[in-house]
Amino acid sequence: MKTAINFMGIRNIAFALTMLLTVISLGSLAFKGLNFGLDFTGGTLIELGYQKPIQPSDVRDQLRNAGYADAQVQSFGATTDVLVRLRGDDPQLGNKVAQALQAQTGDNQLTINRVEFVGPSVGEELRDQGGLGMLLALAGVMLYVAFRFQWKFGLGAIVSLLHDVIITLGVFSFFQIPFDLSVLAAVLAIIGYSLNDTIVVFDRIRENFRLLRKAELIENINISTTQTMLRTLATSISTLLAILALMVFGGENLWGFSLALFIGVTAGTYSSVYIASVMLIWLKLTRDDLIPPVEAEAVDDRP
Repeated sequence: MKTAINFMGIRNIAFALTMLLTVISLGSLAFKGLNFGLDFTGGTLIELGYQKPIQPSDVRDQLRNAGYADAQVQSFGATTDVLVRLRGDDPQLGNKVAQALQAQTGDNQLTINRVEFVGPSVGEELRDQGGLGMLLALAGVMLYVAFRFQWKFGLGAIVSLLHDVIITLGVFSFFQIPFDLSVLAAVLAIIGYSLNDTIVVFDRIRENFRLLRKAELIENINISTTQTMLRTLATSISTLLAILALMVFGGENLWGFSLALFIGVTAGTYSSVYIASVMLIWLKLTRDDLIPPVEAEAVDDRP
């Protein structure tokens, strides 16, 4: 291939940007932490039934007016049923919420179908298991890439994935966006998406090591990235458009999930070029790492 975009020409600038965002994210996680939602901290779940259909957004506004600004509201089955999640373990919280809502709904009578309390111990268990699942996913990714390619590729992939996860968590920590189970699911999905993009670039780099025998590593990466760029952009843009639609029309309950995906997909597209591939340069990947040397044939000394 005669024409290739010099992606690696700005790798030092990209590294500086990466380090800046990573340090900010880690600092925010260390000093501000994540704003864990009710799934992790515990709280009260209230199921309400209305006589007439009602929008969750209207219930959310009514609760905010009543002083429950952190309430999470979602539809539950029929259009007349809503599910309210609130912090606190007050046994009378369900009645208080129902009274506050009834005072603002007028003739649309409501009833309390059930009230449940999720203790903090359950939330801690979910948080610990979620973190363990994420670590196991990262470990599995590294083993898979190291087995399929070579350990230097595996290390580059894992550093790239860690970057994507740290940036996503950093945004949620810096802006104190609620972090619940749906966001955790999005983070796990980011690991799979980012790996897929990285694998495509790695596979082309390995193939070009055989085809472009005179090309240096940096030239190989530039050519391989250019060859896969249209595929990468098509995948990323179509995915981001679907996520944007989810952010706009999915409602508040899916907003955190879609936001995490949007950040992760954007970071994953960037990291597959300027982190995973740059790691190969730092690790000094050579053709000999991928192509085992041919053993010399034994010489027959018999007369």
